[in-house]
Amino acid sequence: MAPSLFWFRRDLRLGDHPGLHEAVARGGADGVLPLFIIDEKVLGSSGPARVEFLISCLEALEQEMGSPLVVRVGEPVEVLREIVDETGVRDVVVSGDFAPSGIARDAVVEEALALKGVTLHRVSSPYAVDPGVVLSEKGLPLKVFTAFRRRWEITGPHVILDAPGVKWLRAPSTGDYETLRRLGGSRRPALFDDFLDGPPVPLPPGGERAALDRLGDFVDHDIDFYKERRDILSIQGTSGLSPYLRFGCIHPRTVLAASQGPGEGRTTFRSEIGWREFYGDVLFHNPLSANASLQPQMAEMEWDSGPAAKERFRQWALGQTGIPLVDAAMRQLKAEGLMHNRARMVAASFLVKHLHLDWRWGAKWFLWHLIDGDVASNQHGWQWTAGTGTDAAPFYRIFNPIAQAERFDTQGVYIHRWVPELAGIEAPGVLQPGGGVDLLHQANYPQPMIDLKQEREEALRRYSDARDRFHAKQE
Repeated sequence: MAPSLFWFRRDLRLGDHPGLHEAVARGGADGVLPLFIIDEKVLGSSGPARVEFLISCLEALEQEMGSPLVVRVGEPVEVLREIVDETGVRDVVVSGDFAPSGIARDAVVEEALALKGVTLHRVSSPYAVDPGVVLSEKGLPLKVFTAFRRRWEITGPHVILDAPGVKWLRAPSTGDYETLRRLGGSRRPALFDDFLDGPPVPLPPGGERAALDRLGDFVDHDIDFYKERRDILSIQGTSGLSPYLRFGCIHPRTVLAASQGPGEGRTTFRSEIGWREFYGDVLFHNPLSANASLQPQMAEMEWDSGPAAKERFRQWALGQTGIPLVDAAMRQLKAEGLMHNRARMVAASFLVKHLHLDWRWGAKWFLWHLIDGDVASNQHGWQWTAGTGTDAAPFYRIFNPIAQAERFDTQGVYIHRWVPELAGIEAPGVLQPGGGVDLLHQANYPQPMIDLKQEREEALRRYSDARDRFHAKQE
């Protein structure tokens, strides 16, 4: 036998890891070489906060391994050719990647390795059920979440594997985590111009142990109240697991197994895991949907552009709109690299339906800043809010940020935390545009940049025009 190589990617853990078990079986007594590749094409589009969280997850993984990762820099195909020549490995094992760019990369790698007599083994994936498995009775992709969820729940495996015993091998590294910091975040979108990213974000602890601790705490104390608490902005009513799922510090199988049992809280939470799986499936079947609207008629939608639109985007991105709930959400994003899901929907709806800006602008800003930024979930979450995607909310369902604040931040606790200019304004005034009617006390807080009612009517007019243009082209 020869040693095997395990290429760590979005699976930074030892437990519940079928791919790692496969690598151990193929490496036998000769052991497993653990590799992480710093690929600027992938990591360059991650903002600084996500890169730092990734590093903390890698450091935690090394601690659990009791041995260092082999860290190499470069194009994966070239790195793997070099390390195969150096070590003589004959089997390279990875967790399957079902994103469009990952599928293309792995096809190139597989072909290059085969020329050297080396086999690439894809085992499992970052999903409980691999994208493409859940199909209709006619064998077609499912476009509606409720239909997907019913079949996904039946198909989904929840068998948890213990961490295997591994003989880790060592090889020279050509990069380190400082290299990752330097190359990560190097492809900042030009759309952001000179927007400052702000000070370093205080991150949650990274790694598998932190993920399991967070899961245990959530299941012990919060999951049974999840349905009624998940949308309340002032409390920790959600699981907090999304960054760990993003980098595979924990697998959704583990999460689903821990959340089994009766009760609406558990059922609702498992359904939210299902949305993550659904969006991965949608992207697999519709790879262009990462940047193109899935609803054909929405391709006719009129979005604003030019300097004035860019300035409105800046005000939104920096939390300076004069709409307290929207500003609180955007400031949380910059300060923590996270945003409550209810706040994400409100902020996204405001950008698209009140400011009339392309959903892709907002998706880029979110993806750059979120430590849990995931292409499938981020892009399709934006398409859901914008009314452009599969199973989307209709475009005319426009979130009113004042009504949302009154319902989900009744006392203004969330707003007060992130908009200190309004600290002296109590609810309900603090929930209103500009912080209420007593504007003399808010000299440092911007006046509302728009009239919500007027821009809502403009959004509906544009939607009607887009629908008419689409139908005219079909005739």
